[in-house]
This record gives sequence, structure tokens and C-alpha cells, in this order.
Amino acid sequence: MTTLLITILPSLLIVAFFVKSDRFPEPSSQIIKIFMFGFFLCIPAFLINTELSYIYANTDIDEALISSFLSAAPVEEVLKFTVLYSLVYKMKDFNEPIDGIVYGVTVSLGFATLENIYYVYFLSDYFDTTSQSLALLRSFSAIPAHGIFGATMGYFFMKYAFIKKENNLALCMIVPILLHGAYNYFAYNFFIIALLIVIISWIVLIRAFSRLKKSQKRKRKEYEKKI
Repeated sequence: MTTLLITILPSLLIVAFFVKSDRFPEPSSQIIKIFMFGFFLCIPAFLINTELSYIYANTDIDEALISSFLSAAPVEEVLKFTVLYSLVYKMKDFNEPIDGIVYGVTVSLGFATLENIYYVYFLSDYFDTTSQSLALLRSFSAIPAHGIFGATMGYFFMKYAFIKKENNLALCMIVPILLHGAYNYFAYNFFIIALLIVIISWIVLIRAFSRLKKSQKRKRKEYEKKI
């Protein structure tokens, strides 16, 4: 039971933090729906990544580069993007900039939850460790990393939806893919650098999120003065 909690709780706590930080929280039903879409996206991602591993098997490209930049990162981030663009973008509750980050984090950590279950319960022997130790390690590394990928995607998606169409839709995919690829690559070779990527990205994210919250508060006050 302890291992299961360590496996799934970090994702839920991060999502809850962003949802509760929103002054006008999104409906729980929508958050659960987007989280579950992300959760089940892990299945096609696994199938596509497995197929790509066969395709790349006979190439001379470094395995770490392949699994980082040519399979996992683009496959997973593009799949997450499809949820934002095809579902979230059309939702009536997607009505203010901060929502971009909230839904971006939600879909990404839905994905990370099922991925984490797979790693913890099926790959602990491969990594020569216990399930609980692997769950604990990933709660401070891979889970926050997926949170960053989703928040970054949500940030540019927010800019596309509410501020400026030009370039932001492309950046919505490109930046998370590069971050994801860099994290995966260094996790293979220099784990401390992968952790630094996560920490620095979180610092930048919290600053951006704080600015959006202040803007949200200011607009709320302006609205209250009018009524």
C-alpha cells in the first residue's frame, strides 16, 4: 500500500496544487476527465515507442539519443498536445490564461501516473532496485519533470489561445519536447544534470504562474468594481 501511495500521490498532489491555486477553479469533472485522458494516453505511447525501438534497432545512432529525442519525448508530448488542442481548447471552462497551465499539468501528470505504475511494478528488477525505492526516486525526478513538461506546454498553449496565435502553437510542442528529451538524455548519463533541469524549470514555472495569479487577482478586482 505504501508503494502504491508513493507511486500515485506525487502526481495527484501537484495537480491539486495548481487546481487549488486557481482563484476560479476548474470543475472537478473536467480535471478528472483530462487527467484520465492523459492516463490512458500512456498506452498508445507505449505501443508507438515500442514500434520505434524496432525501427531504430539497426541504426548506429546512440541509444540514449534515440530514446530521448527520437521516440519518447516527441511521441509523448505530441499525444499530450492532442488532448489540449482537440478537447481543452473547445471547453467553455477554458476561459482564462491560467487555465492553460492547469490543464497542461493535469494531462501530463495523468500520463505520468500510469507510466509511473508501469515503471515501479514492472521495471524495478531492470533497474536493480526495489519497487518502493524506484517509486521514491521517481517522485522527486520523473514526476516533477512531467509536471514541468505539461506546464510548459500549457503556458504556450495559453499564449496561443488568449494572447497571440503566431508561433505559440509550434512552441507548445517544440519546447516541451526539447525539455523532455534533455531530461531523458541526462537521466541516462548525468542524473544530477537531469535534476538540475527539473529544479531550474520549476523555479521559472513558479515565477510565471505567480505572475498569472497576480494578473487574475487584478482583473477580478476590476470586475468587482464595475459591479
